[in-house]
Order: sequence, then structure tokens, then C-alpha cells
Amino acid sequence: QVQLVESGGGLVQAGGSLRLSCAASGRTFMSNAMGWFRQAPGKEREFVATINGSGGVTSYADSVKGRFTISRDNAKNTVYLQMNNLKPEDTAVYYCAGRRSWLVVGIGSEYDYWGQGTQVTVSS
Repeated sequence: QVQLVESGGGLVQAGGSLRLSCAASGRTFMSNAMGWFRQAPGKEREFVATINGSGGVTSYADSVKGRFTISRDNAKNTVYLQMNNLKPEDTAVYYCAGRRSWLVVGIGSEYDYWGQGTQVTVSS
């Protein structure tokens, strides 16, 4: 059974940083695209970042470009999201997602596996 478990969320002041981790078990994702999405209260889930199997290809939402960095450690079957210069509008539940495919996409419905989410709250 595939499981994605996020960690690293919490409460931080505006301008601060957090690093989210997503540990996968049940299968290896080293050849597969992984992504991060987020959902704020009252809003739809939105794409944040994605990375291909080797880590050589990444893509970001415009709202986080230059502030967030997605990376992965295939030896640990783990994906990370480094979040810097956080803003109150970054407050959301952050979800890790995995694909069966190696292609990087920013569409949630194209992902096959999802974690339970981790809360990130940024105070002003």
C-alpha cells in the first residue's frame, strides 16, 4: 500500500522559512514525478511545485517562484519543499502527491497518490 506522509508544517511569522518533507513508502518514486499542492480555507486546491524523477526538471506556480524550492532524495524516497520569505497568503494545508508517470504536470487530477496534508500557518 502506497503511503505519502508529510511533515514539517507549523506556525511561522511572515518572512520566515519552513521545510516540508514527504516520505513515501509502499513503492519507490525515483522514476516518477512528485508534486506539492495546497488548499487554503474556502479555496480550491492549487498547484505549488513539481519535480521529475531525477530532480533535474522542476516547475513552480507563479505565486511561489523565487521563494519556494522543491527537491528530492531518491535514496530516502523523500521529496522536500523549502519555503522562504513566507507570506500570510501562503497559509494552507500542503499536500504531497505522486504520479505513476515521469512527466511533470501542475494538474492535481493527474496525480495518483496523495498524502494527508500538513498545516502551514503564516502570521502577519
